Amino acid sequence: MKKLLYTLLLSLLITPFINGCYYDNEEYLYPKLSCDTTNVTFIATVNPIIQSNCASCHSGAGAMGNIRLDSYTEISTYVANGRLMGSIEQRSGYRAMPDGLPKLDDCSIAKIRVWINAGYPNN
Repeated sequence: MKKLLYTLLLSLLITPFINGCYYDNEEYLYPKLSCDTTNVTFIATVNPIIQSNCASCHSGAGAMGNIRLDSYTEISTYVANGRLMGSIEQRSGYRAMPDGLPKLDDCSIAKIRVWINAGYPNN
């Protein structure tokens, strides 16, 4: 009986130290990456996203589907008719872009959306 009581007492004293080391904080375990959508401009933000993800297929004389995204004027045409956001958000009824590749990351899409909602200025 003494041995059982001693074991129980010892386990009660040790348990907090064994389990107390686990760091169970959701923000620490799953950090949220921030997406800075302030000061989004065509030249510094949107155009680099378009050029790095779209221009390889949609530029120059051999642009796929005759869709050119070389300049602000060409890009704004597809913004105005809704096809740019429809395609990059991969909405139903639009051709998912980039074709055969994963969807653009949420932050890039958010930056393009902010620029469009601001009236897609040529800045």
